[in-house]
Amino acid sequence: MVSTLTRPGRKLATRLLLLQLCVVLATAILMVTTINVDWGISALIGGGIFVIANAAFALCAFLFSGARAAKLIVASFFGGEVLKILLTVVLFSVVYLYAEVELVPLKLAYLLVLGINILAPVLFINNNK
Repeated sequence: MVSTLTRPGRKLATRLLLLQLCVVLATAILMVTTINVDWGISALIGGGIFVIANAAFALCAFLFSGARAAKLIVASFFGGEVLKILLTVVLFSVVYLYAEVELVPLKLAYLLVLGINILAPVLFINNNK
């Protein structure tokens, strides 16, 4: 029964991650076809950073469920948020130090997926009537 409490949230998180991944791939393909391969790879990396960090947060956020685990739920939620921020910083640092990327598509794809992260849950929730 406890896992049934988190099923709708997990389903929403999975749909959101799949939507973000599809948008990242579409953006990268669009950049490859319209500009060049370097822009496509940079867009893929930038959007991928957000999707990876968001997936790590989603895994942490849904580790526990039920009223008896309230403290664990809060701790895993905040721990997941800290992990998401740290992963984002580390992945951007690694990309800036070791990869030769175009900064405009890298940041543009990251911001695009961030915007989807803000707007998509509203569309998903209103769509379930």
